[in-house]
Amino acid sequence: MSAALNCNISFIGGGNMAQALIGGLISRGLPPTRITVSDPVEKVRALLAEKDLHVTDDNAAAIRDADIVLFAVKPQVLASVLKPLKGLFEGKLVMSIVAGAEIATIANLLDTNRIVRVMPNTPALVQTGAHGLYATDAVDAQDRELASQVLAATGLTIWVNSEEQIDAVTAVSGSGPAYFFYMMESMIRAGKNLGLDEKVATALTLQTALGAAQMAITSANSPAELRKNVTSPNGTTQAALEVFDRAQISQNIQAALAAAQKRSQELAQELSESSK
Repeated sequence: MSAALNCNISFIGGGNMAQALIGGLISRGLPPTRITVSDPVEKVRALLAEKDLHVTDDNAAAIRDADIVLFAVKPQVLASVLKPLKGLFEGKLVMSIVAGAEIATIANLLDTNRIVRVMPNTPALVQTGAHGLYATDAVDAQDRELASQVLAATGLTIWVNSEEQIDAVTAVSGSGPAYFFYMMESMIRAGKNLGLDEKVATALTLQTALGAAQMAITSANSPAELRKNVTSPNGTTQAALEVFDRAQISQNIQAALAAAQKRSQELAQELSESSK
């Protein structure tokens, strides 16, 4: 990531996701002195200052010398944060991880089209995130590579072909960790019901989730094939999967993700209207 290491990067918003990206960038070799963070909360600024970052509560000052500006603020404050910065982005690449904030909305607020929209997910906090990215033709190949380098510090980066697909990314990976946590909760509860100590049920469930994910990532076989490989005819796994099938778990999961996608689309529309 040599190109990104030569950039000054400013974060507007210093919350958990910003801190995850900052930690990943520093671990990849970006000097802390090249990072500036603007956040209105004094405790956040103090925490970040301990890492030798430049910190401020002045957004305009934060972006002054930046090559890349990454917005990591709450959607409800997007307009109030961006409007005072309009016209200050000549020569700067804008990246946004603001949920629901469409490129057109950001472009209108900032008067720039050099924008990359990102849908990250919380495993970025442990450098195993999955980031969906989209940009219009106004963003050239060099900027796309820069954006990829910034995000690759905390996980997988995938570019999608249309902004509408960001809503699908939101449904699959943005909200996805919660689905797996839900499954873990259910398995732990089931283990307890079957007589296991809670600590034992938890340890077995979490290690199984980790192992299954690692197998799926490293195997040449698809998840469907891996499932078939561990399902012996008339065995214990088949008995469990038959219950899933009778309850239409697969269909319900698909319906749930469709609902998440729809809600993502609604939130984007609401944010666009409120930012006008």
